[in-house]
Amino acid sequence: MSKVESADLILKLYDLRREETMRRARNWMFSFNPTSVEDVEKTMMDPEVGGYLRMVLSYWDMAAAFVNHGAIDADLFNETAGEHVGVFAKMEPFIEELRTKWGQPDAFKHLEKVIYDKPGGKEQLVRTREWMNAIREKMALAQASEATA
Repeated sequence: MSKVESADLILKLYDLRREETMRRARNWMFSFNPTSVEDVEKTMMDPEVGGYLRMVLSYWDMAAAFVNHGAIDADLFNETAGEHVGVFAKMEPFIEELRTKWGQPDAFKHLEKVIYDKPGGKEQLVRTREWMNAIREKMALAQASEATA
């Protein structure tokens, strides 16, 4: 796989991310902050937003599969994308329990592998989760201030 071929596939993946429904799903995903396996499962089955969650998770696991199978260079992928880390950071705390409950031991394995194989990937997950928590706290404070104003 040449860097040029990898870049071409990454650009094609980017184009898929710009599709209208996918863009809405990605925007929604930013505000999805599960605190339990039950939150994930309830949301997955929600008729209004469940499709968004399934779409984003399957998209990033598919993109990661391309990397894991050599269709896209891992370094180039990780240097040109970061959203997959944020998505996985939200899901990682629940992955093992979800895999067990669903009887799907390979659920999200491609995404997990891409991130864990990246030098410093696990540490990046921790930093990303901390950053997302800080953003949530700021947003909650801003909403509380607006409510009292």
